[in-house]
Amino acid sequence: MTPGLFRLPLQLLVLAAACGLAAVAAAPASAQVAPGATEVAAYQGLHAAAHKGDVAQIEKLAAAKSEVKAELDARDGNGRTPIHVATFAKRQGAIRALVKAGANINLLDKDSYDGVTIAAVADDEETLRLLLSLGASAKQVTSRYDGTALIAAAHLGHDGVVRQLIAAGAPLDHVNNLHWTAVIEAIVLGNGGARHQSTLKALIEAGANLQLADRQGNTPLQLAKSRGYGEMVRMLEKAGAR
Repeated sequence: MTPGLFRLPLQLLVLAAACGLAAVAAAPASAQVAPGATEVAAYQGLHAAAHKGDVAQIEKLAAAKSEVKAELDARDGNGRTPIHVATFAKRQGAIRALVKAGANINLLDKDSYDGVTIAAVADDEETLRLLLSLGASAKQVTSRYDGTALIAAAHLGHDGVVRQLIAAGAPLDHVNNLHWTAVIEAIVLGNGGARHQSTLKALIEAGANLQLADRQGNTPLQLAKSRGYGEMVRMLEKAGAR
C-alpha cells in the first residue's frame, strides 16, 4: 500500500485491526521503494544510465557485446531492473531505449511491483502512457497485497491514471488479498473528494461490479454511506448499486 493509508480515520484503522489487517496501516511507507541515494551512487552500467536517463550510454552498452542482453534485466539489491529504475526517475527516453534493446518491460521487483504500478502510484501519466504503448501490461497482479495497478491508482484517486489503465484492459473487478476491489479502495482509502469521485465515476462507467462486498459483507454503497460520502452515494445509487 502507499502513504494515503495514513489518512484513514481511527474507526477504519480499528476495523482493519479487528480484521487482522493492522499491518496494512504500518506498511505503506515501505511497500514501494525507489532507489535511495546510496544505491544510486553505487549504480554502474545500465542501472546508472537508466537513472540518469542517458540514452546514448544505454545504446552503447546494449550494442557493445551480446552478453549485455542479459544485463538489460539485471537486478539491484531490491530486485529493480533498469526499467524499474528509469520509471522511478521518470526517464522516458531511457525506458524507450531499454525496450528497444530487448529489456523485459513486465518484470516485477522484489516487492512485486512492475513499471506500470510504479508509474500509477506516482501519478505519472506520461511515463505510464509510454509504458503501455511499448507493450507493458495493465493486467498483472502486483504488490504484497496481490493487487493491481488499477487498485493502487483507485486507492490514491489518480483518476487520469485510472482511465488509462481501464482503456488498457486492466481487470475491473480484481479482488486483492484484503478482499478489496478498485471500487472499494476508491471509497474506503480515499477522502471522498473530487479526484476519488472522478475515479469512482470512471470505474462505474467502465462497468465495474458494484455489488462485490468486502470481507465483512459491506457493499461499496454501504461503505460510502458509512463514511458520509454523499456524492459517491448518489453516483452508486444512480448506477443501481445496492
